[in-house]
Amino acid sequence: MRYVQFKMEREDLVKDGDQVTIIEGQLPASYYYTIIPAIAMSGNYPPYARVESREGVVRAVRNTPRGFYVTVEFDEKPAEGEGPEDFARMMSEEEK
Repeated sequence: MRYVQFKMEREDLVKDGDQVTIIEGQLPASYYYTIIPAIAMSGNYPPYARVESREGVVRAVRNTPRGFYVTVEFDEKPAEGEGPEDFARMMSEEEK
Protein backbone atom coordinates (compact mmCIF):
# COMPACT_ATOMS: atom_id res chain seq x y z
CA MET A 1 0.00 0.00 0.00
CA ARG A 2 1.07 3.53 -0.75
CA TYR A 3 0.00 6.52 1.36
CA VAL A 4 -0.04 10.01 -0.16
CA GLN A 5 -0.75 13.19 1.75
CA PHE A 6 -2.89 15.99 0.29
CA LYS A 7 -3.52 19.53 1.59
CA MET A 8 -7.20 20.50 1.94
CA GLU A 9 -8.25 24.10 2.59
CA ARG A 10 -11.75 23.54 4.03
CA GLU A 11 -13.02 20.91 6.45
CA ASP A 12 -15.65 18.24 5.83
CA LEU A 13 -14.99 17.84 2.09
CA VAL A 14 -13.97 14.19 2.61
CA LYS A 15 -13.99 11.81 5.57
CA ASP A 16 -12.24 8.58 6.56
CA GLY A 17 -13.27 5.71 4.31
CA ASP A 18 -14.34 7.83 1.33
CA GLN A 19 -13.37 6.54 -2.12
CA VAL A 20 -11.64 9.37 -4.04
CA THR A 21 -10.42 9.90 -7.58
CA ILE A 22 -7.28 11.86 -8.41
CA ILE A 23 -6.01 13.54 -11.54
CA GLU A 24 -2.38 14.18 -12.43
CA GLY A 25 -0.95 17.57 -13.28
CA GLN A 26 2.43 18.08 -14.91
CA LEU A 27 5.05 20.72 -14.22
CA PRO A 28 8.33 21.05 -16.16
CA ALA A 29 10.22 18.71 -13.81
CA SER A 30 7.58 17.11 -11.58
CA TYR A 31 4.00 15.93 -11.16
CA TYR A 32 1.26 16.80 -8.67
CA TYR A 33 -2.13 15.26 -7.89
CA THR A 34 -5.55 16.70 -7.14
CA ILE A 35 -8.47 14.94 -5.47
CA ILE A 36 -11.37 15.85 -7.72
CA PRO A 37 -13.44 17.93 -7.82
CA ALA A 38 -10.68 20.26 -6.55
CA ILE A 39 -10.90 19.04 -2.95
CA ALA A 40 -7.20 18.75 -2.05
CA MET A 41 -3.78 18.89 -3.70
CA SER A 42 -0.59 16.88 -3.16
CA GLY A 43 2.96 18.09 -3.08
CA ASN A 44 5.18 17.71 -6.14
CA TYR A 45 6.60 14.32 -7.13
CA PRO A 46 9.62 13.57 -9.34
CA PRO A 47 8.99 11.42 -12.44
CA TYR A 48 10.32 8.26 -10.77
CA ALA A 49 7.77 8.56 -7.92
CA ARG A 50 4.58 9.17 -9.92
CA VAL A 51 1.32 7.82 -8.52
CA GLU A 52 0.05 5.11 -10.87
CA SER A 53 -3.40 4.57 -9.34
CA ARG A 54 -6.24 6.99 -9.98
CA GLU A 55 -8.53 5.84 -7.17
CA GLY A 56 -7.83 5.49 -3.47
CA VAL A 57 -9.44 5.45 -0.04
CA VAL A 58 -9.17 8.25 2.54
CA ARG A 59 -7.45 6.83 5.62
CA ALA A 60 -7.11 9.99 7.72
CA VAL A 61 -8.10 13.66 7.83
CA ARG A 62 -6.08 15.80 10.24
CA ASN A 63 -6.72 19.35 11.36
CA THR A 64 -3.40 21.10 12.03
CA PRO A 65 -2.37 24.72 12.59
CA ARG A 66 -1.34 24.77 8.90
CA GLY A 67 -4.68 23.46 7.63
CA PHE A 68 -6.29 20.13 6.87
CA TYR A 69 -4.27 17.16 5.64
CA VAL A 70 -5.85 14.16 3.94
CA THR A 71 -3.98 10.85 3.75
CA VAL A 72 -5.11 8.59 0.91
CA GLU A 73 -4.22 4.90 0.57
CA PHE A 74 -3.53 3.58 -2.93
CA ASP A 75 -3.23 -0.07 -3.92
CA GLU A 76 0.29 0.09 -5.36
CA LYS A 77 3.91 -0.26 -4.38
CA PRO A 78 4.96 2.61 -2.09
CA ALA A 79 7.49 5.21 -3.13
CA GLU A 80 10.20 6.07 -0.62
CA GLY A 81 8.60 7.59 2.48
CA GLU A 82 5.05 6.44 1.66
CA GLY A 83 4.79 2.93 3.12
CA PRO A 84 2.74 1.66 6.08
CA GLU A 85 5.41 2.56 8.63
CA ASP A 86 5.51 6.09 7.19
CA PHE A 87 1.72 6.33 7.50
CA ALA A 88 2.07 5.69 11.24
CA ARG A 89 4.72 8.41 11.43
CA MET A 90 2.48 10.85 9.51
CA MET A 91 -0.31 10.28 12.00
CA SER A 92 1.90 10.89 15.03
CA GLU A 93 3.71 13.98 13.71
CA GLU A 94 2.87 17.38 15.05
CA GLU A 95 2.77 20.07 12.37
CA LYS A 96 5.07 22.95 13.19
